Amino acid sequence: MTDKTILVVGTYDTKDAELGFLSRCIADQGGRVATMDVSVLGDPSQPTDYSKHAVAEEGGSSIRAAIDSGDENHAMQIMAKGASLLAARLFAEGRFDGVIVLGGTMGTDLALDVCAALPLGVPKYIVSTVSFSPLIPAERLPADVQMILWAGGLYGLNSVCKASLSQAAGAVLGAARAVQPPEAKKPLVGMMSLGTSALKYVVPLKPALEARGFEVAVFHATGMGGRAFESLAGQGAFVCTFDFCTQELGNHIHGSDISAGEDRLTHAGKSGTPQIVAPGCYDLVDIVGWKPVPEKWRAHLSHAHNRLLTSIVLNTEERRAVARAHAERLAEAKAPVSMILPSHGLGEWDREGADLYDKDGLDAFLTEMRETLPANVTRHDIDCHINDAGFAEKALEIFDGWCADGTVKTRV
Repeated sequence: MTDKTILVVGTYDTKDAELGFLSRCIADQGGRVATMDVSVLGDPSQPTDYSKHAVAEEGGSSIRAAIDSGDENHAMQIMAKGASLLAARLFAEGRFDGVIVLGGTMGTDLALDVCAALPLGVPKYIVSTVSFSPLIPAERLPADVQMILWAGGLYGLNSVCKASLSQAAGAVLGAARAVQPPEAKKPLVGMMSLGTSALKYVVPLKPALEARGFEVAVFHATGMGGRAFESLAGQGAFVCTFDFCTQELGNHIHGSDISAGEDRLTHAGKSGTPQIVAPGCYDLVDIVGWKPVPEKWRAHLSHAHNRLLTSIVLNTEERRAVARAHAERLAEAKAPVSMILPSHGLGEWDREGADLYDKDGLDAFLTEMRETLPANVTRHDIDCHINDAGFAEKALEIFDGWCADGTVKTRV
């Protein structure tokens, strides 16, 4: 079989042998290879399909400009920009089916940009000397990237690094052959949530939407889930979003490592996708459970969800800041936005009688939301909890109205 093409990216001046081995592994399994050189100073032993000059020029620069900068970081950013734009264009033209990038810290920095430029569902593999390292911030990770440690491969081929490279070659080609990219057979609704111990609206809403002829994709609001949700929203993949757990926004503005990035709650609005929003679990900031609790949170109430995740309960002013962040982002939306505000709480632990319930904090948050929401957002105040039947009923009422008036597309 020579049915799939893998784009192999790296610095062919210094890693020619390793990249050549990777390409041969792919070819030996029946795959095709397209090569992209992101070197600056040297040249490959054999011409690549996409030269370093083509890469730099795609980004509006040149190899001469990269060399003349006199700074390897600046030079590699020139190549990262060009490689990202070129990879995105080539994929749109159907020139390859999956990508694999090889590198140390320099190459990994570039690899993250290249993978981020490609749509969700495109197999993306990074073979790196710093795979899974704390050097890589969460916000740089594309939602569906795969990484493998390039063990023992910093300089030259050997049996240790061949084990890593051969596995990576098989993985990316196998993924390209096996992947079933998102396919629009039914109109797709994107929904954000946490587990049903905290937020229960998924249980009634998913079957109700499916009965109306829609497909529903539910994303886990733990950083990477929100990143995947935003990526698809930005592509216009959803006919409507049910963004009912915006906790990642609070995580981000309060400095948590568990972040979906600065642009959380923006891509649906930018793409013209109608949004129904509720600030589920707004009162909590998640932190990494196995790390020491940062000083700023030590006086706060907390809930240890498991050994990986601890939730910090925000104070009143911190909750107000979360409300303002919602308003700022939703103000830019280019399609209708409805905000549902349940007055009895926005998470199972944020309910009268529950351990983390704070009526004054909840009231302050809701007041700030009402006072700061922009004119383009329609507010729906409801006298119930987010996990009560009344919340799901209100969401469906808004959605059905939008289907009836054409705001939501009911056919692919």
